[in-house]
Amino acid sequence: MTVSTEGSAAVRPVPPSGPAAHAPGSSKSSDADRARAPRGGLRSRGGLLLLEAAVAFAAALLLPLLARGFKLDPLNRIAQVSGLAAIQLRFALVGLLFIGAVVLAMRLRGGRHFDLATRLAAAALAGLASGFVAAGAVVALLGTPWPMFGLNGDSGRIVEWAHAVANGQPSGSPVYPPMPLYTLGYYAEWFHGGNTAYAFKDLQILGAAAFGPLVYLAWRMLLSPVRALAFGVVPAFALIDSYKPYSQTVLVLLIPVLVAMVVALRRSGTEGWRPLLLKGAGFGAVLGVLFLTYSGWFLWSAAGVLFAALLYFPWKTGRLKGAAFMGSALAAFLVVAGRYLMVMLKEGQTTKDYNFRFDNFTDPAYYLMWRTDMPGKVGDWPPPGEFGGVGLFALVTFVCLGAAIWLGLRKPLVVTIAAMFISAWVMRMYIASHMYETQTVQLYTRTNNQLLYCGLILCALVAHLVSLRLAERRTATAATAPEATVPQSAAPAAGRSGFPGREGAVIGTLCALLLLLGTVSSSMSDRYMPAQDGTYRILPWVSHTIRQQDGKCPKFAPKGECSKDGDQSWLSYIR
Repeated sequence: MTVSTEGSAAVRPVPPSGPAAHAPGSSKSSDADRARAPRGGLRSRGGLLLLEAAVAFAAALLLPLLARGFKLDPLNRIAQVSGLAAIQLRFALVGLLFIGAVVLAMRLRGGRHFDLATRLAAAALAGLASGFVAAGAVVALLGTPWPMFGLNGDSGRIVEWAHAVANGQPSGSPVYPPMPLYTLGYYAEWFHGGNTAYAFKDLQILGAAAFGPLVYLAWRMLLSPVRALAFGVVPAFALIDSYKPYSQTVLVLLIPVLVAMVVALRRSGTEGWRPLLLKGAGFGAVLGVLFLTYSGWFLWSAAGVLFAALLYFPWKTGRLKGAAFMGSALAAFLVVAGRYLMVMLKEGQTTKDYNFRFDNFTDPAYYLMWRTDMPGKVGDWPPPGEFGGVGLFALVTFVCLGAAIWLGLRKPLVVTIAAMFISAWVMRMYIASHMYETQTVQLYTRTNNQLLYCGLILCALVAHLVSLRLAERRTATAATAPEATVPQSAAPAAGRSGFPGREGAVIGTLCALLLLLGTVSSSMSDRYMPAQDGTYRILPWVSHTIRQQDGKCPKFAPKGECSKDGDQSWLSYIR
């Protein structure tokens, strides 16, 4: 199901004498590299992807495991800062080891293993980044067996419903996605003797850890390792969540999966029948699993994806094959999620959301930052901007959206994401415009996340498209320039057209991404450090104030006091 949209240069470059001289982060190798790379085994495409996956998931688990041994009081602010610094130190050291391996691979054996080292370093950074957030959750919950928020709010409902379905009873909500409930129920049976409350703590941590590797592997269907890390994984970290990690994970996976499906649909007219049907069924099954995990993003994306599918349907090259591809995808989707889809179509019409939250009272056009439905103390919101109330970040986002469409108007990668952005925007305004009439919310503020992620991706894709254009010019210059004008002894760090070498670009990019991901992950971890301030920090705070099932208080309960329901001061912050 692997698809690439990077394309190749218009003019085939002259094979370089040193390591492959292609675009930064590109997964394409030179003819010489392909000739000397052994076939089969770990050097095959599938084997390399499996190796990347193994490294990414192993890296994601490393920091949470190390954080379990920290000796600190998670309710003390100095201890929290020390914990974040300790995680950051380990993150940086391990990340630098992988980048050092890339540098070493560049210098040994003529750079033969440079691409392999780059793959593994990119996968490791993706795993380490989400492992950082998971380690932050470990620190926040040290000394308590309860999940964030204990048995309050969404956490309490999920725990209750999972316990019901694990015992063969219906959950409290037929429209709630069943996958998280069954996963939690079975996990509790296997590892916690059926205690879904204590098991949910594990899954909050593991779900946050798996975020980075899953997003990275999804974008690897479309982009090379470094590009997948920079243009897919980095924007996703604006949304990483250790409270209910599955909903945001579905969003950041759904977008690259749908884009890859549109790309495959475009090429289906020239595919063989067997790979065509298998690929369609694979996409359908993956979408079915995502739909069972969280379905809201499908509603807000549907119109945009339909537009892209009609636009890129192989009307001229193979209508029958295009229809067969879509048919096999639909059939697999219905096999996996058809029953739940029928429930949604039947019950979803009568399910109403009357719970007005903080964001329902703010400007509906503002989506660039979500304060959550527990925002704590808030001043002027949205923050006043410089240009008609709009800030610089919004202006940059809109400019990049236009630039991405301009540079990638013929690329399904860009068009599909832009269409999903517009689809979510229209659905947001449609639901919000009826809010007064129906007195219902219908979760329209959750489109914030989709709009922000799509906007960030489009900004990143501007850099991606510009780098591809520069690479095309570079290879064209190398192909047309007389061979004698470039000394064969020239340093490999400089390209034939005067541009810096690929190796330096890759190493520099990895160093920058290490610092960026480390900073972002620290900020997202700090968001969940326990505190009584009415923000998301109250979630782990409550976990430390609930009496354990053995009757004892958690280790770090304030003043050694706890109760059945825990600290309920958060209720005073709910509007």
